[in-house]
Amino acid sequence: MLTALTRAFRTPDLRKKLLFTLGIIALFRLGSVLPTPGVNAENVRTALEQAQAGELGNIYGMVQLFSGGALLKLSVFALGIMPYITASIILQLLTVVIPRLEALKKEGQAGTAKITQYTRYLTIGLAVLQSTAFVALARSGQLFQNSAELPVLLNDDIFTVVTMVITMTAGTAVIMWLGELITDRGVGNGMSILIFTQIIAVFPSELMNIFRSRGWFTFAIVLIVGVFMVAAVVFVEQAQRRIPVQYAKRMVGRRMYGGTSTYIPLKVNHAGIIPVIFASSLLYLPQLVVTLFANSTTPNVVVEWIAQNLATGDTPIYMATFFLLIVFFTYFYVSITFNPVEVSDNMKKYGGFIPGIRPGRPTAEYLNYVLTRLTAPGSLYLGVISMVPIFALALAGASQNFPFGGTSILIMVGVGLDTVKQIESQLQQRNYEGFLR
Repeated sequence: MLTALTRAFRTPDLRKKLLFTLGIIALFRLGSVLPTPGVNAENVRTALEQAQAGELGNIYGMVQLFSGGALLKLSVFALGIMPYITASIILQLLTVVIPRLEALKKEGQAGTAKITQYTRYLTIGLAVLQSTAFVALARSGQLFQNSAELPVLLNDDIFTVVTMVITMTAGTAVIMWLGELITDRGVGNGMSILIFTQIIAVFPSELMNIFRSRGWFTFAIVLIVGVFMVAAVVFVEQAQRRIPVQYAKRMVGRRMYGGTSTYIPLKVNHAGIIPVIFASSLLYLPQLVVTLFANSTTPNVVVEWIAQNLATGDTPIYMATFFLLIVFFTYFYVSITFNPVEVSDNMKKYGGFIPGIRPGRPTAEYLNYVLTRLTAPGSLYLGVISMVPIFALALAGASQNFPFGGTSILIMVGVGLDTVKQIESQLQQRNYEGFLR
């Protein structure tokens, strides 16, 4: 791998792409530590140290993960890549529901460009909402649980609040631009690289927190568990069922076309990380309800039950609900992203068929049967991987930002594999030895 990396840097055009990508990453990290105008950086640093001694707020835990720790610092890139991820998921779901978006998706490159434009607009709208919410929490002293006496804003007038909201929203727009620059002129998918960077950024601090609070033995156990988890994720992410497809020969003019054999790759984890994000976002609603109504003068039985069973991640009801939601959303997302009827019709249109299966409806039923059987172990795999940080919190008293948590490992391994494959393909075009052997 080191030899291949050396040869990659010896290639002028590939070296230029790698250095450009590293430069964008450095600029991205600079914006993640640059304070937003109007923020008291000293008080934020003190409040953050106090908050790390206990539990960080769960309501914005997923955004904190995808911001690489920039959210609680109230930096220019505090929102991270989360608004874009949310907008992309919403547009992807609406494509199935709204016929206009479905027609755009089938128009090819022009339709994809239009959907990308809609995603940008929705990202800006979500960034305005999220930045307003976080600035309001900072203004009211509720951003940090243990630091209500430390004002994190230099001035809480409306001009300062509007300036912070505009700055954070502009930071999200700049992040989208940087991601597109990496995709066009760098190596790998830009947005995925930025997500990978933000998650990797919190790893050293989380590992040091475990080492300082738990000692050498727990630190070694965490590293061993992390290595096994990475190996398991790589194994499952690469696993796929290949459905053989043959194309009949046909004459077009004086030429003979077809007669080739190929396959349809059906991954075991066809849904990716999306079900975990859906389930985590849905389970933030009970925590939000408790935050809003826990201080009410009139006791509420429902709120008390939610606070005892669904507001924290160490209860059996929370764990079971989280696991079942992941399984449900895995089947749901696979059903809307892979259409066996459409695949069967396209195969029939171009003269393709699965050996032993009749074209048309029998092919669609066979693909649906195979995909359903593959989704079962894929959903269980996602559920088990995502439960690792919860079990670590319940059994070992580890931090909720467990570094080898399910979401972070899935994203890091997936992005890392895709990026390495792209570098390998570019090396193979120049007859160089790649990373993967």
